[in-house]
Amino acid sequence: MDPAELSLFAAPPMGEQERMVEAVLFASSEPVTLFDLQRRMPQGCDPAEALAHLTRRYEGRGVQLVQIGPAFALRTAPDLGHLMHKETVETRKLSRAAIETLAIVAYHQPVTRAEIEEIRGVAVSRGTVDQLLELNWIRLGRRRMTPGRPVTFVVTETFLDHFGLESARDLPGLKELRAAGLLDSRPLPEMPAAPDEDDTAPSDQSELFED
Repeated sequence: MDPAELSLFAAPPMGEQERMVEAVLFASSEPVTLFDLQRRMPQGCDPAEALAHLTRRYEGRGVQLVQIGPAFALRTAPDLGHLMHKETVETRKLSRAAIETLAIVAYHQPVTRAEIEEIRGVAVSRGTVDQLLELNWIRLGRRRMTPGRPVTFVVTETFLDHFGLESARDLPGLKELRAAGLLDSRPLPEMPAAPDEDDTAPSDQSELFED
């Protein structure tokens, strides 16, 4: 047989086989088996040997050739995995129920769930309170020394910091809340003014609250 014809059926040099394997692994979203490589590469290729060469070539590099079960893949070096982490800020718009509950807590704190429901005129779902607690915009206050010893809710320093406030006394009005995107144009439920502490509470606050 003519040597020229033999060259047509000869396997590519190992360097070329390495490039083929590397290209397949790079382009694949899933690990690739030896069988898949053998099926893709020209007749006479030895993907196993090409993989062994590539493994040594990638040693100590930012990308490594790893075996995952019966398949192979290119993966980021384990010690560089932290560079792949991406932090994103997710903006979540509060539900109307959460906005109303937050406003009531802010302007009437410390306030119990029953008092929130009385002002809103509807029951407060656990999910609404949990959302505000998760955002760290409200927290549990002291229990009232009244029947049932209900827990109270107050706004947090995180809430105050969001609005650039030093204390709850500096709470923004409705205009500022809408400008911050926390309120829509619809009015909040009417909230009665908080009672004067001097008229409703004894001088010794320990009679109303406990730690």
